[in-house]
Amino acid sequence: MTVLPMFPLGSVLFPAMPLALRVFEERYLKMMGAILEDETPRFGVVLIERGSEVGGGEKRFDHGTVAQVLQVEAPDGPLAVVARGTARFRVLEWLPEDPYPMARVEFLEGFDVADGGPGLEAAEKLVRDTLAYVAEVGAHDSWPSDLELSDDPAEKAWQLAGIAPLGPLDHYDFLVAETFQDLLATLSATVADALETFRLSRESSE
Repeated sequence: MTVLPMFPLGSVLFPAMPLALRVFEERYLKMMGAILEDETPRFGVVLIERGSEVGGGEKRFDHGTVAQVLQVEAPDGPLAVVARGTARFRVLEWLPEDPYPMARVEFLEGFDVADGGPGLEAAEKLVRDTLAYVAEVGAHDSWPSDLELSDDPAEKAWQLAGIAPLGPLDHYDFLVAETFQDLLATLSATVADALETFRLSRESSE
């Protein structure tokens, strides 16, 4: 078990995905100051179930991802932080906030996957086709459909989950997948449903 400083957000962070933050709340500025003293500064990111990113008192989901800090800049105004998702974890216990959130967590094992196989190829095509469609019709702010992804199968799967044009609750369903096959199956089914919804919405508005 490990104790991590935590940064609850209104979005899901996946392993192998980037995270850009503008930190202005005093408690999180103190958190950044504390973790930057470490050789490998990191913090946990969990999705807010109910409440706001600002002010505290929010209810949080119990699965999240470690964010490893890559770059910090302090221009005039909020602190600019760039991080990258690494390992997934499950929160075992929330600790008293002093002054920022802290939790005792256990890390989840990475997926055992030799290669992606046809399931990964199918998921990638579906996600890219959906991104291209929503870009064409302007249905959703999204990543470019030709975005370069990792050659590592597990990292690519997480990146596909991260760029899929879906809401945070769908993304959370991906985050809690227990196996590589579960992730690919859930991702493909959810994105296929979303693409159909986008198409029906467009047809009804014409």
